[in-house]
Amino acid sequence: MMFQRLVVLPALVLLVVLVHHAESGPLERQRLFTPADELGDQFEGDMRLTEEQEVGLRKRTGMYLPTFLWPDRTVPYEIVANDFAPNQRVAIESAMRAIEASTCVRFVPATASTVDYVRIAAGQGCSSFVGRVRGAQQLLLQPDPVGSGCFVHGTIVHELIHALGFYHMQSATDRDNWISIQWQNIEPGREGNFQSYGTDRILNYGVAYDYGSVMHYGERAFSTNGLPTIVPRADGVVIGQRVAMSSGDIQRIRNMYQC
Repeated sequence: MMFQRLVVLPALVLLVVLVHHAESGPLERQRLFTPADELGDQFEGDMRLTEEQEVGLRKRTGMYLPTFLWPDRTVPYEIVANDFAPNQRVAIESAMRAIEASTCVRFVPATASTVDYVRIAAGQGCSSFVGRVRGAQQLLLQPDPVGSGCFVHGTIVHELIHALGFYHMQSATDRDNWISIQWQNIEPGREGNFQSYGTDRILNYGVAYDYGSVMHYGERAFSTNGLPTIVPRADGVVIGQRVAMSSGDIQRIRNMYQC
């Protein structure tokens, strides 16, 4: 089945339904939380790019082809033996099951004859290639205690969604209608992490900009002074949650993989 171009998938997050009452306590804790995927040295913090992808980004050309999507909506994977404790393996597989429960994408263990698959291994920080890049592509998770760092449920989901072919929400073509980038507060040398891309590179699949996406940066991502680097134009919204996929995240995956 032919697919259209890859996506810059905003993020799978159940809008942190901060219905923890309208009090400021839980809201402030969520705003101050910095997802581990925002702390890395890869492209935009946690995205590992092939040379072809890097060239495409520099040229702003439409390079995303069906070959970057997983055939038959199936993602073979290997969790490297001895890299993770049993409860960490359970956390990884739980994140996969969460995606499967809401979409037509399936994660299946790789076999000896599998050529293209996601190799989940322990590493420094959390990072993933974007889409299928051929061969054994690394998805790295620092083996933090479950519930912290790279082993927050939403962070694992975030990295798996990168592997499906999505970029960050705030890279969307129309992002400036929804957020304001505070360039003066960005750590020097990290400005490139806040690029947006044209429709030749990113598709929204008919889903509106999603503040609640699990793929959205938090408001202080890569801040040099502790002040916000991303300010939502809407009042009272929270960005950067790593709880679960939002309804928008789910719909984008469904549309991209033609569920």
